[in-house]
Amino acid sequence: MNIRSVSFYTFGCRLNQSETAVIQRTFEAGGIRVVDVSQPADVVVVNTCTVTAHGDADTRKLVNRINRLNPRARIALIGCQAQIQKAKLAGLPNVRWVIGNARKMDVLELLREDDGSGPAWVITPTIPRGDFTVPVAGIDHRHTRANIKIQDGCDFFCSFCEIPYARGRGRSRKFEDILLEARALAAAGYKELVITGINVGTYDNSGKTILDVIDRLEHVEGIVRIRVSSIEPTTVPDGLIQRMAGKNKLCPHLHIPLQSANAQILKRMKRKYTPQEFLGYIRKAKATVPGICIGTDIITGFPGETEQQFLDALNALKEWPLDYAHVFSYSRRQMAKSRTFADEVSHQTTALRSQALRAMSLRKRALFLNSQAGTCQTVLFEQRKEGSWTGLTGNYCRVHARSDQNLKNCFLNVKIERAKGQTLVADLNGHP
Repeated sequence: MNIRSVSFYTFGCRLNQSETAVIQRTFEAGGIRVVDVSQPADVVVVNTCTVTAHGDADTRKLVNRINRLNPRARIALIGCQAQIQKAKLAGLPNVRWVIGNARKMDVLELLREDDGSGPAWVITPTIPRGDFTVPVAGIDHRHTRANIKIQDGCDFFCSFCEIPYARGRGRSRKFEDILLEARALAAAGYKELVITGINVGTYDNSGKTILDVIDRLEHVEGIVRIRVSSIEPTTVPDGLIQRMAGKNKLCPHLHIPLQSANAQILKRMKRKYTPQEFLGYIRKAKATVPGICIGTDIITGFPGETEQQFLDALNALKEWPLDYAHVFSYSRRQMAKSRTFADEVSHQTTALRSQALRAMSLRKRALFLNSQAGTCQTVLFEQRKEGSWTGLTGNYCRVHARSDQNLKNCFLNVKIERAKGQTLVADLNGHP
């Protein structure tokens, strides 16, 4: 197929964002013009998510929107939902390609092989288990932080989750391949790398662990900051906390999924820790790393969750040293073990519990932001909106500061004046 223009849309996790960025660079390297999804394009590539029912519905809504805005475009649905729900997706209007996770990085090659005749292409082979590499083709200069994928898949098989079926079993990226991309990103001007994967703490390639990855990234010239995305509580090595406490490039920020603060629910979820063990992890991190921000994930409405078990989670978010939570309403997934659990919680009850957890998260986030007032923080500024530049601190706080100068991709040490909503306001006195 002759492709002159393409647009991309990404649902879901940071790993999906990382993969879309790589795929987009392969199209650009192939001489194909990339346009916004709202603009006419020959092809629209949608990287799908299937973690929740909302993710499934969002894909269908986006396909309908594309068909309204750009009815001549051919649509490629790739990734997790494509891997699991191929038959449903192939029947959507103007969907020409459904490509699972095993081949989604080859999407440009597959599209060019298609002569446009016959039914939709459905390509969802079994996902291989071996260690992998990621193509490095060109650089996306539109962002100041770059995601770098080190791992994929999962062997944990939590009862609520179908990611092992969508992403395959746990596997790691070849160590030297990670460094190859890191050097290319640094040479292109990136100063912050975000380590991503499905279960990054299980990284293991030729005896190298996530700590080895961090240590080597520390020595990549031009990289100023390293951030670790979500990491499972049982996979956080002591060395990670110690490195955050030291004077190095690793950001003082941890996102560790809790999911539930009730021992019975955790057992039904097939999680590998108790609430007290989790509390021990985060207390140690708070005691060791000055100024660290700790976030978590919480699922509410899991089958059989009683009012008291929900309150266990709400009270944990309130009382434990957690600074924010991403709250998820339980979704029955077609390949997850919990789909067979009969004692469902009503949608109305789940919605009310989600609302209460989100309100508590906002309170905890506000408390943490207020604690930053008067401190000095290093901010990587990203973009300007309405006269103010915005960027992130190392401990994952969004900062706004007014300046007439171009601060994009600049690190500045700033004085935090105050919290404002869910952000911080900084004083750039003495800076450009």
